[in-house]
Amino acid sequence: MLAETVVAPTLQTPAGRHGLQRQMLKWYACAGRQLPWRQSRDPYRIWLSEIMLQQTTVAAVIPYFERFTAAFPDVKALAAAPLDDVLRLWEGLGYYSRARNLHRAAGLVVSEHGGQFPADAVQLQKLPGIGRYTAGAIASFAFDLPAPIVEANTERLYARLLGLQLDVRSAAGQKQLWAFAESIVSTERPGDFNQSVMDLGARICTPTSPRCSDCPVREYCGAFRLGLQHELPRKPPRAPVTAIAELAVIPMRVQQGRRQFLLRRRDTGERWAGMWDAYREETQPEILDALPVSAFQTKPRSRVGSLFSAEHEQLPAATLERVKQQSGAVLGAVTAALQLTYAVTRFKVRLTAVVCRVHQSPRSLPDGWSWHAQEDLGELPLSKTGRQITDWLQQFGN
Repeated sequence: MLAETVVAPTLQTPAGRHGLQRQMLKWYACAGRQLPWRQSRDPYRIWLSEIMLQQTTVAAVIPYFERFTAAFPDVKALAAAPLDDVLRLWEGLGYYSRARNLHRAAGLVVSEHGGQFPADAVQLQKLPGIGRYTAGAIASFAFDLPAPIVEANTERLYARLLGLQLDVRSAAGQKQLWAFAESIVSTERPGDFNQSVMDLGARICTPTSPRCSDCPVREYCGAFRLGLQHELPRKPPRAPVTAIAELAVIPMRVQQGRRQFLLRRRDTGERWAGMWDAYREETQPEILDALPVSAFQTKPRSRVGSLFSAEHEQLPAATLERVKQQSGAVLGAVTAALQLTYAVTRFKVRLTAVVCRVHQSPRSLPDGWSWHAQEDLGELPLSKTGRQITDWLQQFGN
């Protein structure tokens, strides 16, 4: 061990590590969490849960997991499903690349592995969206292989056990954590052991208020011995939050008495790739300030014609031109507006969404653009803010 750790002498011997394993398994038998994906060793259910749990809480995942397994009970059903159906079920869980990778990986499991997940951590990592931790989790939970795991809960627990003074996100810190995880994973019950350390991190060795008096392995803990349990693990400072302004533009037309809205499918490489959305652009706060939003209809009126009964401000000419270049639509005045705020990664976004009447519809739409009837908006896969916008659009005429 490096000087940056104060690991207890007992953990440096096989007997000491076996003692920690026994304590963890004994605690887990009494205090382990009862979770729906732990009801079997089905690698499909375990894989699905682990992908969903990436950067997402257990409480948030459970209802999504239950809906997913009801809709796609096995990997073949998931592989056969349209991507739009997968994205629609994922809506609201965030980090949508996980859903796209889930769908791709399911297809590969079916086409290249006969519908059976590889029982090997190295092979599992060749599937989209599966990194070292997820591969170790599947290998140990489904196949009871002694694979190490390091994720948010175990990272914190291991850093405290080691008394690790390094930044846990640094290359040196990660190297020590993975080496430690490999040294202590049980060879007899690796799945249960890995579940136990995850649960201890989630329930006892918590980020801000570790319950050391209830910890079954505090005698092994370097941070506890030094009184550093509230200071460890050490992490890099968080990036500052940046405020940005965003304008969303939704062209609208009425055909045969039915409202239609022009949306675009976001491209590969964009945030929310594969999801439908309004045209959006980053703008200056003063542009949003100049829009007399209070004069617009934020709760649309009941009749189709009433939307066009008043002429309001035009959008900036540059925005109108960009919408025309991308979609082919020539827009008129703003007839309704909605203001939202949302956070994504390190950005706090102030968003104004506006509905504009269409003066001239394009004869043919560019790839990725489509008119959507008002009554069909609820079926589209959308981001959380996209859903807020379409929920608002569906109020027109109600």
